[in-house]
Amino acid sequence: MMTMGLTADVMSRPVPVNTDAEPDPTLARGSRAAARARANEAMNRYASGDDEAFAALYPALAPELRRYLLRQTRDASRAEDLLQQTMMQIHCARGRFALGADVFPWAFSIARRFLIDSIRWERREAARTRAVATTSATTGTMSDEIVHSIRVLRTLQQELVRLPDAQRQAFELIKNDGLSLREAAEALGTTVVAIKLRTHRAYVALRGAISDDEGDNLRTTSQRSGRRRSTEMASQASH
Repeated sequence: MMTMGLTADVMSRPVPVNTDAEPDPTLARGSRAAARARANEAMNRYASGDDEAFAALYPALAPELRRYLLRQTRDASRAEDLLQQTMMQIHCARGRFALGADVFPWAFSIARRFLIDSIRWERREAARTRAVATTSATTGTMSDEIVHSIRVLRTLQQELVRLPDAQRQAFELIKNDGLSLREAAEALGTTVVAIKLRTHRAYVALRGAISDDEGDNLRTTSQRSGRRRSTEMASQASH
């Protein structure tokens, strides 16, 4: 596996950003086929433990991924961020790549997942901002219910990121994308039983995170109430 030094060196190399939102219509079909062949050959070597293969994989794979992400986001900076997340995930998951398979569908599925995650995050943040603005306009302050909902949402987001990749993928396909157990199993190349186990573990972890957060909040509230009561009693005794 790649050492931490090599990982930081390879992944931090500056790569020129192509700000053209559309694929080059003059790009020959043969050139794309050759690029795909180079990417597949490099990915096979990279998945087999050849760290140096990344130098060939990136230029063969990244331009197509960048064009796809740029078409979807219309934002060069955001597309580049998503591309780097995708390439980092490819590095982290390279041991699970099926040798001899076509790397492009696998890489695009990873890029699409990061894209969907970013869109969902933006929508949640927009909804939260609207809720805060509406509440502030009508009451001048957020209600306890909204504060609690925001806290729970943030806790879920943080815990979801910390889940093992297999559990998070299964959870998102079932809960967010609405796939059946069988469809999720086919998408992840595993069994229905494995999907059931992964989603169950994800649910348990998320419920535990919420419970821990609520317990911390309850203790904090109790401590504040105790301090207020002590202050009130001291004030009354001084009169």
